[in-house]
Amino acid sequence: MLEPASRYTGYTAYEYLESGKDYREFTYAKQVGRVPAYAGLELSAEQEERTRRLLTEETVISLHEHVQVFPEDMSDLREHIRNGREPTGYEGLSRSGLTAVFDNGMDGTCCISSDAGWKYQDVLFDLGVRMADLAHQDFVIKAESVKDIEYAAETGRVAHIFALEAATPIENEIDRLDVLYGFGVRQMGIAYSEANLLGGGLKERGDGGLTYLGDRAVERMNKLGIAIDISHSGDRTGLDVIKKSKTPVFITHAGSRTVWPTNRMKDDETIRACAERGGVIGIEAAPHTTLSRDHIRHSLDSVMDHFTYCVELVGIDHVSFGPDTLFGDHVGLHDTFAANLSLGQAHGGVEFPKVEYVDGLENPAEGFFNIIGWLVKHQYSDDDIRKVIGGNTLRVLKEVWV
Repeated sequence: MLEPASRYTGYTAYEYLESGKDYREFTYAKQVGRVPAYAGLELSAEQEERTRRLLTEETVISLHEHVQVFPEDMSDLREHIRNGREPTGYEGLSRSGLTAVFDNGMDGTCCISSDAGWKYQDVLFDLGVRMADLAHQDFVIKAESVKDIEYAAETGRVAHIFALEAATPIENEIDRLDVLYGFGVRQMGIAYSEANLLGGGLKERGDGGLTYLGDRAVERMNKLGIAIDISHSGDRTGLDVIKKSKTPVFITHAGSRTVWPTNRMKDDETIRACAERGGVIGIEAAPHTTLSRDHIRHSLDSVMDHFTYCVELVGIDHVSFGPDTLFGDHVGLHDTFAANLSLGQAHGGVEFPKVEYVDGLENPAEGFFNIIGWLVKHQYSDDDIRKVIGGNTLRVLKEVWV
C-alpha cells in the first residue's frame, strides 16, 4: 500500500454539511488497517521498488469496485442505507495508486424506499447525492471520458466513473438510459442474477436470452457510449449481448467456471466470445467468488489462479481486474443482503471454507499494490503488467465511449 497521494487534502465525505443536523452519521469502518496487512508476497527490495514504480507511474484502472465506506457495526447497515448518504472512501483511494475506478455503488441494496433495491428513484438519488459530495473536493473527480482519465493521470487525481451492475432500474423505459448517461453513468450491466425485462440473470433455472427490449437497450447503450457489462447475466443472455453489441463488451468482475464451477463464474465459451469481439474480462475478488481447487481458502492466490487460466485461454490482451472490493466488512454485507444478492443460487453447489475477508484483496486501498506485486514476483514483463492493470481496459474504452 502507498502513502497518501500528495494531492489529497484530507477531505472526508460530506464534510461540507453538518453531521447530526443535515444527515445522520454512523461510526464507519477503517479505510486503512481494518484487517492485518497482507504478508503473502515477500517481495525483495528490488521487486517492491518495481511494484511501486508500476503502480505510481502507469495508468491503473479497476473495472469494478464499490468505493463507499460501510458502518463498523454491520447491524446498522440497513438504517445507514435508508438515510441515502453513502460516503466515498477518499482516504483509502488516496493510497490505492488507482488512476481510474469504476464505482458500481450499491444499487442492488439501495433500499431507501424499498427493501427490494434497484428502484429508479433511489438510484438517481444515490447518484445525485454522491455527485454533490464529489463536487466539493478536488482529488477524486467525476469522470465521463477517456480525456478525464488522462487528465487524472497527468494531475495526480483519481478518475471516478459511475457504473451500475444491472439495467433493472430502467424497467421498460429505454429513454431512462439517456437520463442515467446524463447523470454520468458510463458502464452498465444487463441483469443482476435475477432476470429482468432485458434478459436472463445467472441464477435463473432457465435463460431465455436477450429480449427484444434488451436488443433495444444494447442498441441505445452503443449509441450513447455506455460500456456494457455481462458479469451477472446468464450464459445465453451474455452471448446474445456480445453478438448484438456493435462495440466490445466487458465482463467486469468474474472468473473462470473451469477453475471454480459455480454460476457466478463464466464458462470458456463466453470468455472466448467476449475476447474474440475485442472485449476484456476483469478478474473478480469479492469474498467466496473466485476460489480455486488449488487455493480453496479465498485469497490473492485463488484470484490469480483465475487470472492465469484466463490469460492462457484468451491471451494477455483480454484480461484485466475488477476486484469488487469495498471499505468495510464485505462478508457482513453479503450476510445481511444474501437474498437481494442471490448468493445461494450464484455461489451454491460447491462446498468451501468461509473466510472473514479475502487476504490480499480486502479493500480498494491495497488491491492493486498486491496484484502488481504478485505479477512482479511471478516475472511478468512491464509491458504485460501495463496491459492487465489498465491498458486493455483503456483500449476498449476508446472504442466504446463516444
